[in-house]
Amino acid sequence: MSWNVIGQLIAVALTIGLTLLVGWLVDKALQRVAARHPETTVWPLLRRCRIPLQLVVCLSLLLVNAPLAQLFKSYSDDVRHGLLLALIASIGWLTNRVLAAILSAVFARYREVAEDPSRVQRVRTQVNLLRRATGAIVGLVTVGAMLLTFPAMRTIGTSLLASAGLIGIVAGIAAQNTLGNFFSGLVIAFGDLVRIGDTVVVEGQQGTIEEITLAYLVVRLWDQRRLVVPVSYFVSRPFENWTREDPHTTGSVLLHLDHTTPVPELREQFHRLLLDSKEWDGRDWGLVVFDTTPSTIVVRATMTTRNPDDAFTLKAQTRETLIAWLRDHHPGALPRVRTGG
Repeated sequence: MSWNVIGQLIAVALTIGLTLLVGWLVDKALQRVAARHPETTVWPLLRRCRIPLQLVVCLSLLLVNAPLAQLFKSYSDDVRHGLLLALIASIGWLTNRVLAAILSAVFARYREVAEDPSRVQRVRTQVNLLRRATGAIVGLVTVGAMLLTFPAMRTIGTSLLASAGLIGIVAGIAAQNTLGNFFSGLVIAFGDLVRIGDTVVVEGQQGTIEEITLAYLVVRLWDQRRLVVPVSYFVSRPFENWTREDPHTTGSVLLHLDHTTPVPELREQFHRLLLDSKEWDGRDWGLVVFDTTPSTIVVRATMTTRNPDDAFTLKAQTRETLIAWLRDHHPGALPRVRTGG
């Protein structure tokens, strides 16, 4: 082994050692800053950037000193090109990590000072979509920069520049659904149509918004199934959002009973049920004869709750408890089928 090769190997080893040292020093510095400013969450989040930062430093040093290229003289150009591609990818990775850390820190700070839970959910949705949008943009720019390092791609790009208008039209037509979903996602985020945690009714099915991306939303249904809906659906079609402004909900239960039903006693029993229920928020309630038919009366019981989930539970309890009470104390109040004698 020649001294030149040994020297290049030593240079590579020193480069790796210097990279590890830089990463360790930056990590220690972030730890100290985080300890001095515990109220700021950005510094612990930036520690996640250590690996991409070390890659950027290492690849930059290898490109400047070119020890690897000199080790493989026959393929020196290919080695340099490979190092350049890896450096561009590492810069994109580092940029994405830094932006994600900043956005997460901004949301964490806002969550600490905000008093309105609905506004917190709104900002959370916007930050998540911004993180995905910036990640997609950084990814596209990184891939574009990597492609431009190939001479053939630069030549093709120059020749295609003259027909950029036609290509733009064709690309727009081909990707109109994708672009439509992208802009619909931005409308959802900043138009405050839906937020993560909102209770919605989509295609007759009630569920909770679990995830929002630039292309689709995931709605968790009551039986733990997930309904995946394109974001364009919420922009182009009507839907119910039960918690957009205020999560408080008024639930109602209809009971078909006999005309002999003692409504005042049933009303008192319903009130006792609400007083013993943790789902009732105490704002309002009522029990009235809502309608009549030749054979029954329709009694409607209404109650207010803090959220739709409590409303579902309380409505089920109301049906079960009131029917059981009528069965035990006033069995004649339950509807009967009368036949002529």
